[in-house]
Amino acid sequence: MRTCTVSHSYCVRANRGLPRALAAVGVAGDVVTVVGPRRFRGDLRWVDFEAELPTQQTQLGERYQSRSIPTVFSRWIHVMRYGRRLTPILHDNQDIIHAWEEPYIWAGHQVAQATPVTSAFVFSTFQNLQKRYPPPFSWFERVVVDRCDGWIAFGKTVEETMLRRPGYDSRPHRVIPPGIDTGFYTREASAGARICRSLNWPEDSVPVVGFLGRFIPEKGLRFLTSVLERIQDPWRAVFVGGGPEEGFLREWSAAQQGRARVVTGVPHDAVPAYLSAMDILCAPSETTVRWREQFGRMIVEAQSCGVCVVGSDSGEIPHTIGDGGVVLPEGNHAAWHEALVGLLHNSTARAELGEKGRARAVKCFDWSVVARAHLDFFRAVMIGRRSRSR
Repeated sequence: MRTCTVSHSYCVRANRGLPRALAAVGVAGDVVTVVGPRRFRGDLRWVDFEAELPTQQTQLGERYQSRSIPTVFSRWIHVMRYGRRLTPILHDNQDIIHAWEEPYIWAGHQVAQATPVTSAFVFSTFQNLQKRYPPPFSWFERVVVDRCDGWIAFGKTVEETMLRRPGYDSRPHRVIPPGIDTGFYTREASAGARICRSLNWPEDSVPVVGFLGRFIPEKGLRFLTSVLERIQDPWRAVFVGGGPEEGFLREWSAAQQGRARVVTGVPHDAVPAYLSAMDILCAPSETTVRWREQFGRMIVEAQSCGVCVVGSDSGEIPHTIGDGGVVLPEGNHAAWHEALVGLLHNSTARAELGEKGRARAVKCFDWSVVARAHLDFFRAVMIGRRSRSR
């Protein structure tokens, strides 16, 4: 089976875990082609397409090839569009065209329209809020859904939301979570100790509460800090990421007499070390009218590193945590205070939850597991197309 998967996120090498895993777990003769922007505006900066590591390309050989192509309007994701080189790639005898682009954006619409009638078309979506899109975005979604042979929901709340939208229930679909490299995200005590020394924290038994991700209001950072400052027991806190709430976090941390730190600009390769420095990772996301948590990648990364995870019940978080952590009501100070105090006191409970989280990450979110689920769905879509054409 020849598969072509297209996504603006593939500009970053670390985000190409799915296509690499598709090539790795496929059968003889399978070929996976990855298409991403030559340059794309990420959350914090412009990103140039990162070439594959020579070792990864050697391991996968001819089963895997990545292509970067020019785009226009790359600064604005809703109207970003791939250049002319996209169509020849999609028409190169592909069996499955997979768009990791939302159906209501121009790029998703473009991939759907450029897919030849001889290929099956599948798209993936994170959308878990019921929204009304103005033209032309509502038109884009209608075209994409009408053209697709199937769609993938990146979570249960996504499935529930999309099935209430016109046309989705008439197309085959599958709930498949995003994945991570559980071999990369592993706990290393010495790396965690090194991070603590770099933060000027003494080597003692004071537990570290952590956050990893975007510093935006919806992530509940002000709520978390308000809970922490009411806890009388010893704790330390580290916030790793970046975003508009950085100023608030730095001001708050400066008032904590050395027990709180803010770290920005952490490269992807250093994330496991920072997670290894944490005893508890908190995901206190708060739902708004226009937003609720779609997945919570930092949760799975922390679970894979054996970190005890505590998250709110916003959006997809409860389905992501499962039995590998603690789920609490969002915005409930009393519940969060009680849970964090209990875990700060109980290293055994933290270790047990960390072990459960690691087991869940390997079982449910490792890229090999996620890739096999994608391949199973792709093959089911292909079989369905053949049966309908008879």
